[in-house]
Amino acid sequence: MHLPLLTPCHRLLSLSSLLLPLQKRRRGSSATHSRQEKRPRINEQIRAAEVLLVLPDGAEVRLFADVLQEARSQELDVIEVSPKANPPVVKIGDFGQYLYQLRKKERKQRVHSKQTEVKMLRFGFRTDRHDIERLMDRAKEFFKERHLVKFVVRLRGRELGNRDYAKAKLLAIVEALKDCSEVEQDLKQQGPMFHVILRAKQAG
Repeated sequence: MHLPLLTPCHRLLSLSSLLLPLQKRRRGSSATHSRQEKRPRINEQIRAAEVLLVLPDGAEVRLFADVLQEARSQELDVIEVSPKANPPVVKIGDFGQYLYQLRKKERKQRVHSKQTEVKMLRFGFRTDRHDIERLMDRAKEFFKERHLVKFVVRLRGRELGNRDYAKAKLLAIVEALKDCSEVEQDLKQQGPMFHVILRAKQAG
């Protein structure tokens, strides 16, 4: 049986088809390695001969092999908390719990670093109680994200003769949310609109 003669073009395609899976594997391996580098090194991943072990009452320099043996005897991990120190700083603990607390701290920092926004919630003179309650529920979510909330009521036509009623609606919202918020800017009128700005209640 005669094998088909491969042209230069066919040979190029065949070579490419062989190299492509290898390139994909390399890229995948690199991405995985990159993700792993973001996590603290633990146990045998730590290469230093000596480490500074954090203790409840201070810290002391020890041989890494001894620290690893102590951690294993407690069914815990050696976690590198400061790799650039000389010697590297480590602690003994549960790595899963350590990662959880680390991620929790990072999430909290991201929330606090977000720029505070003013979220506007509008309603009309005739908006019923249930719709206003839904707006207040949204406001509570905004307060959790440390945003300011601006409640605005707009009057139209003959409704302008009921300014006191519009003010009373806003003041009722302020009262209903007093457990989780406080006034950032007092009630004001701007043309046919009344508004009040609230912020999340400060702890303590």
